Amino acid sequence: MSLNLTPTANRVHIGFFGRRNVGKSSLLNAVTGQDLAVVSDVLGTTTDPVQKAMELLPLGPVVIIDTPGLDDVGSLGEKRVKKARQVLNRVDVAVLVAEAGLGLTPVDLELLELIRSKGVPHVVAYNKSDLLASFPDSGPGEIHVSATSQRGVRELKELLATLAETGDNKLKIVGDVIHPTDLVVLVTPIDKAAPKGRLILPQQQTIRDILEADAAAVVVKEHELREVLGRLAQPPALVITDSQVLARVSADTPPTVPLTTFSILFARHKGYLTDAVVGAGTLDRLPAGANILMAEGCTHHRQCDDIGTVKLPRWIRNYAGQDFTFSFMAGGDFPEDLSPYGLIVHCGACSLNDREVHYRRKCAQDQGVPMTNYGTAIAHMQGLLYRCLEVFPHLQALLGEER
Repeated sequence: MSLNLTPTANRVHIGFFGRRNVGKSSLLNAVTGQDLAVVSDVLGTTTDPVQKAMELLPLGPVVIIDTPGLDDVGSLGEKRVKKARQVLNRVDVAVLVAEAGLGLTPVDLELLELIRSKGVPHVVAYNKSDLLASFPDSGPGEIHVSATSQRGVRELKELLATLAETGDNKLKIVGDVIHPTDLVVLVTPIDKAAPKGRLILPQQQTIRDILEADAAAVVVKEHELREVLGRLAQPPALVITDSQVLARVSADTPPTVPLTTFSILFARHKGYLTDAVVGAGTLDRLPAGANILMAEGCTHHRQCDDIGTVKLPRWIRNYAGQDFTFSFMAGGDFPEDLSPYGLIVHCGACSLNDREVHYRRKCAQDQGVPMTNYGTAIAHMQGLLYRCLEVFPHLQALLGEER
């Protein structure tokens, strides 16, 4: 993959939903101009959600997701339907594909209600409209198309671009708390889990955000920080560090210089830093034997001392002075039932889009399960969370007086 590709989390996610054999895959291929999905007259050809990151004009960088038919049958069909419904939790735009000659069936109406209940911008695309006696006009919230003749496909893409407009209200990673010409020092240990020759994604994205704010970034490893700070003519505006070396970086950073972590910045960027700060305090109150869910948004090759499955569980046990049960999940299969867990400790979610993070956060809130993330939990256990929130004073207030 090119280093210049837009990260999946920053792409508009568009899902195609509908019954079996209404032409979802054919329409998807027509919209993308690629044979992304397998097309067949056999019912249930699409057995699992299929997604691909691509450039789609006039939208730009997107992730297109094809889903199994929502009227699939049998035990295997139920699993396929469940997968398709899960996709709704992470799409920014939904396309409900119906058959023009049939209109909206009970299955279509049920799905449409589910889409609306999740607040997902959507359009109903009536496929196979070329088979009607005359090609119908489209009404509000719908469009008539033909994957075979391509009629209406360009209009559908333009409509998707309109639905996908999100504005510029999204929080920056760090760009809104620094100023032009500021100097920001990034402490980035070389992560063994990162692809060779690359920084990990949160570090890449933070550097880009700093540059877009017209500030300057200096990148160092943890053992170089003290010397580099001593060489600067004036203190940096901010030091940002990988959470795993927070204690050392805090010791080497003068108390007059603001300090935070990539993980804390990404919790704010994804909209759940307040939850993460409150949730970290749960570590002080969990009873022995409590089940803690360690959740990661992506899947990767785990090293022998993996942060999520080895280091953090060990640090949590040592901090609390008692044993817990740990459960682990990675990727898109976030549990619907969170009742078995006393706490969720999530990764930085750099690979997840906003809708997916919001869904996970809302699931935790609705079921009364506290949720924090790796870096916030580490800062709390090391007694450094108050300092790491200096750039967000309103959140320092949640912790009361400095500890």
